Amino acid sequence: MSSQTAPSRTKRVTAPEIQARKGQTPLVVLTAYTTPMARIMDPHCDILLVGDSLGMVIHGLPNTIGVTMEMMILHGQAVMRGAEKAFVVIDMPFGSYEAGVEQAFANAVRLLKETGAQAVKLESGPTVADTIRYLTARGIAVMGHVGLRPQAVNVDGGFKAKGRTEAERQKVIKEAQDSEAAGAFSIVVEGVAADLAGEITRLVRIPTIGIGASADCDGQVLVTDDMLGLFDWTPKFVRHYADLRTEIGTAVESYAKDVRARSFPAPEETYFAK
Repeated sequence: MSSQTAPSRTKRVTAPEIQARKGQTPLVVLTAYTTPMARIMDPHCDILLVGDSLGMVIHGLPNTIGVTMEMMILHGQAVMRGAEKAFVVIDMPFGSYEAGVEQAFANAVRLLKETGAQAVKLESGPTVADTIRYLTARGIAVMGHVGLRPQAVNVDGGFKAKGRTEAERQKVIKEAQDSEAAGAFSIVVEGVAADLAGEITRLVRIPTIGIGASADCDGQVLVTDDMLGLFDWTPKFVRHYADLRTEIGTAVESYAKDVRARSFPAPEETYFAK
């Protein structure tokens, strides 16, 4: 027997396959942070995004600013243990790529090496196109991100939709085109008006993945916990496909009632001496 680990029999989606989906059947994308959830979602999704939204969803932070490389690596490793088919993208957290291309390369390499993910995602900004170009030239697949930028929450004064003025609209379009020209294989378009999302999708030759950006995009992504109804409040663009907050609360209430009544554990759930 070889000491090498046997390769998975499931063929994983690749970046060129994602790129080839431009204008085809829409890409299905959801966030993933844990092994069990990755296993459940993997058969249904083209891409699993280990988003820095984990800071808010899993760790209770007020925004994504406090997310660290260590947090992204920990959750990236967990997702890769559960995903066999989907293409896995991992967010580069705030502060891990803005200082320069060499910092970005070192941190991107660390994320991919320590997690096994296939690509990184960077939010747009004045210098991000240069960073994307530098990373892709060195063998790193990059997903862009334009429109609403959660990592810029302190500059923007909150989570605000983008492209509502002509100047802002042109800025978002340029960032999308620059990301494509720099070598990104796809772009997340977040929190923009439908007509702007449609225009960006027509102008770039790589898939656009919308979140709060209309059905005109080449795919859609949601924060899974939002879609499953685990929070009291969710953004306007979220559709609830379940109400797990209520279901979990009901289950826990029933468990607590059974424990206090000493009806759990019952004999069938108890070990006895032989």
